[in-house]
Amino acid sequence: MIAPAVAADVAARLLRPVAADTSAVDCHIGWAGPIALPLGDERAVQAACGIMHVHGRAAGRPVPLAVDYATATAGVLAAQGVLAALIARARGARTYGVRTSVGQAALLALAQYLAAATTDDGPAEPAGRGTATFTSADGVRFECETFDPLRWRGFWDRLGADRTAAAQGWRPFQQRFATATCPLPTALHTAAGRAAFSAVRAAADEAGVSVVAVRGDPGPPDVPPFALTARCGPGPDPRARGGGSAGPTPDRPLEGVRVVESTRRVQGPLAGHVLHLLGADVLRIEPPGGDPMRGVPPIAGRCSARFSALNAGKTTTEIDLTTASGRRAVHDLVATADVFLHNWAPGKAAHWRLDADDLHATRPGLVYAAASGWGDRMPHPPPLGTDYLVQAHSGLAAAVRCADEPPAPSLMTLTDLLGGLVCGHGILAALLTRTRTGGGCRVDSSLLSAAAVLPRPPQRPRFTPLDRPARTLDGYLQLGPAARTQLQRTAHAVGLAASAGPNEVLARLSNRPTRLWLHRLAEAGLHATAVCTDLRALVQDPRFHRALATADHAVPRAPWEFA
Repeated sequence: MIAPAVAADVAARLLRPVAADTSAVDCHIGWAGPIALPLGDERAVQAACGIMHVHGRAAGRPVPLAVDYATATAGVLAAQGVLAALIARARGARTYGVRTSVGQAALLALAQYLAAATTDDGPAEPAGRGTATFTSADGVRFECETFDPLRWRGFWDRLGADRTAAAQGWRPFQQRFATATCPLPTALHTAAGRAAFSAVRAAADEAGVSVVAVRGDPGPPDVPPFALTARCGPGPDPRARGGGSAGPTPDRPLEGVRVVESTRRVQGPLAGHVLHLLGADVLRIEPPGGDPMRGVPPIAGRCSARFSALNAGKTTTEIDLTTASGRRAVHDLVATADVFLHNWAPGKAAHWRLDADDLHATRPGLVYAAASGWGDRMPHPPPLGTDYLVQAHSGLAAAVRCADEPPAPSLMTLTDLLGGLVCGHGILAALLTRTRTGGGCRVDSSLLSAAAVLPRPPQRPRFTPLDRPARTLDGYLQLGPAARTQLQRTAHAVGLAASAGPNEVLARLSNRPTRLWLHRLAEAGLHATAVCTDLRALVQDPRFHRALATADHAVPRAPWEFA
C-alpha cells in the first residue's frame, strides 16, 4: 500500500480482522487525487477542501482540526476499496487495484454541507457563532441532547433559565447538525454556570434530556471498529460469485448486490450511500408519507439538499413498521436481498421482531447490519447516541482542539460521517465473508466504535501562532510545514528581516492578498494553501471539477478508482 502513514495505519487496522489476502489488491492513497492542487499534508487538505471553514464556523473563522481527520477518513475509504475489489474478484471480475485520496475523503466528509451551500434556497453560509458546550458551577464541561422542544424547555426551567432565552435557543440548537454553529442566548450558558453538575444531571433526568460530560483526556475508547458474527453456510455462494443477472463492472464492483435499508439522519443513510457509490442497488424503507428529513431546508429541486446528498440514486418504498403487515413486507423484501441495514433506536429491532435471527430465518445468506450510537458500551438506558455526545464521551472533543482551547466537540458532524463509513466497511467485510462461506452475517458498529478509529496523540498539541490560518488582506492562508517551522525563511519570503517574530510575520501577511503571498512563498520554496471560506467557491473552481459533480447541488464524485 502506498499511502500517508496515518491513512495506511487506519486501513491496516480495518483490514486486519478480514479473513482474506487483502495484499492481493494494489492500493494507493494520494493527497490530492483528482483535485488539481499541490496538496501534500493534512493541514493543506483541511484548508483547501473546506474542513477548516466548516469546523471553524462556530468560532467565526477557519480553524484546523487538531487530528488527521481527512487522512484517517481516506484510510477508511481505501480499506473499503480493497474489500470491494476482492468482492468483485470473487464474483468473477478482474479487479486488482484501487486508488483514493485524502482530498476526496475531505470532500465526502463535507457532502451535506456542500449540498446545502450550493442550492438557491436560502443563504449559503449560516449566520452567528457559538457552541452548545456548557460549563457547570463546579467546572464540568458538558453537552446536552434532546429532539423534543418540551423536554428542552423543561430542562432549562429546572435550571432557572429565562423561558424566552430557552425558546430562542431551540432553533439554533436543533440546526447545529446542519449549520456547524450554535449561537445560543448567553442566558442559557449563565443558567448552566449557576448549577453544580450533579444538579444539571438531576434536571436532565427529570426532563428526559441526555447530558454527557466532556472528557479532557484525548485518548480513544478501547472498542473495535465493528463486530462481525458469521453464520454457518453451505459454502461459496453461487450468486455471490456472479451467477445473478448482473455482475460487477470495473467502476461498480457491487453491481448486482441488493441492499434494503431502514435508516435515518446521517450514519445509516451514509452507509447505504457508500454501497450505492460502489454499484449496489439500494432500496430505502421510509414511513408512510416519506422521511420527514426530505422537507428540511434548504431545498434542491423537490427535496432537501442535505437529504439528497446521502440518498440520491436510491429507490424508496413506504412501510409502516409498527404494523404486522409492514413487518411482513420487510421479510418479503429481504427474501431477495443481500444486505439489510438499519440504525434504529436500541431495542426497536427486537420489539418489532426484525432482528438478525428473525430475518436470517427468511434469508439465511443475508448480511444484517445494525448501526447505533453507543453499541453495548453504555449503561441502560444509554444517552441519546448522537454525534456531539459521542465526541464528548469518547475523548474526541478533546482531541480535535489544541492544548490552549477547552475541550469541546466540533460542530462538524465528525462521528456521523466516520460512523457511516465504518458501518459500510463492516458490510463489505461481511459480503466478502459470504463469498467464502455462503452463510449470512451480522455486523454491529456504532458512532463510538467509529470515533475509536481516529488516531490521536496521547497529549493535545500546542499550536504556535503560525500553525493557525493566517489572515491576509482578502482571506486566509495556511502555511505549509516548512513555512511554519523555518521562521527565518518565511520572514525573508514576506519581506521582513530574519529576526522577525511570528506576530510580525502575521501582521505582514494581513496587509497583502492571498494570491500574492502564495506566489512569494513559492518563489522561496515554501508551500502554503489558500483557505476555502465559501463552499460555493469549490464548485466554481475548475481545479475541483474532476472531484465534484453538480446537479441541483454539488456532490462529491465516487472517491475510488478501480483498475
